[in-house]
Amino acid sequence: MTEASVWAIVPAAGVGRRMGAAVPKQYLTVMDRPVLHWALETLLRAPQIQGCVLAIDPDDRLWPDFRPDTDKPLHVVDGGAERFQSVFNALEFLLQHQSPDCRVLVHDGVRPCLAAVELQRLLSEGLASDDGALLAVPVRDTLKRQDTEQCVAMTADRQDLWQAQTPQLFPLGLLHQALRQVIENGLRVTDEAQAVEALGFRPRLVEGSVSNLKITRPDDLPLAEAILRARAINDKASD
Repeated sequence: MTEASVWAIVPAAGVGRRMGAAVPKQYLTVMDRPVLHWALETLLRAPQIQGCVLAIDPDDRLWPDFRPDTDKPLHVVDGGAERFQSVFNALEFLLQHQSPDCRVLVHDGVRPCLAAVELQRLLSEGLASDDGALLAVPVRDTLKRQDTEQCVAMTADRQDLWQAQTPQLFPLGLLHQALRQVIENGLRVTDEAQAVEALGFRPRLVEGSVSNLKITRPDDLPLAEAILRARAINDKASD
């Protein structure tokens, strides 16, 4: 393996309580395929990505029925109670088989609308950054901070603020060190970049798209379907 090799990590161990569905949200269907299928498809089609490590709930009984057909290696590890624990488990697995200089690209299993062009932009800029990189979009809406009564306490300055997305791309050894520190110190982070920042590194912000949405609530599903349908029409027209 060369230093430019990339492996994908997909945390998909969540149960999706906010969705109120009978199955975890990664298995809900969009255009007759599970959300997780769409999340994996774009990653596995990228020529730079050598394979994928998926972190799922140890009690997950649905995954075998949804496993995609791919020629690339697709490994499964146990997910943790928190997202960062799932990612750490996947990193531990990869370190047994790959060089710490390998790059890992972490992508949420419930982001089905990642476009190939955005992924390639991240890979192009991120592979040139020793500190890693992540897709993000500049904040466009006015931000309000609430008080204890859910009234406006203040208006936040949105200048220079970005909304983080995934994928996020880092050297395998660096991300493992960052998340190990998080776990050993009993901290909690909401994305990989936050853990890397705690070590003093400055990941690059790569502009993505608002269409790269994360499935969190029921009304996200029809929006994701509209995005994927429109993309399929555009792809067909350009053929």
